[in-house]
Amino acid sequence: MNTLSYKTVSANAKTVNKQWIVVDAQGEILGRLSSKIAMIIRGKNKPEYTPHVDCGDNVIVINADKVKLTGNKFSQKQYVSYTGYPGGQRFISPKELMAKHPQRVIEKAVRGMLPKTKLGKKLYTNLFVYAGETHPHAAQSPKTIKL
Repeated sequence: MNTLSYKTVSANAKTVNKQWIVVDAQGEILGRLSSKIAMIIRGKNKPEYTPHVDCGDNVIVINADKVKLTGNKFSQKQYVSYTGYPGGQRFISPKELMAKHPQRVIEKAVRGMLPKTKLGKKLYTNLFVYAGETHPHAAQSPKTIKL
């Protein structure tokens, strides 16, 4: 038996092959879309996945303003933030957030699915969300995928 064929491959920053991917969020359900995006950013869809290395792809999300939420979540769900001052707890619904900043709904969903570590913060920088059809990353020649 050839034991060299059974070596475990551990990726590092030099051996990782990062790509640019475009995802269209039009008509997609927020949670299902976000979990697939988080998996791609983390690199779990690749055979050379290594948990402690940024081996995922850069993801560009377009049409973030056309994402859907099921049930009554669009009006009843609450995002909570705290200003740091007494009585400074703030609540905002996805409906209000979509009116002000439509891309933040997807950003919040994906960020919550990434690790809460230094690596998670680094992985979050690989996500680019845009409300419209266009994006400024044409020079990276991203490929479009259907999730």
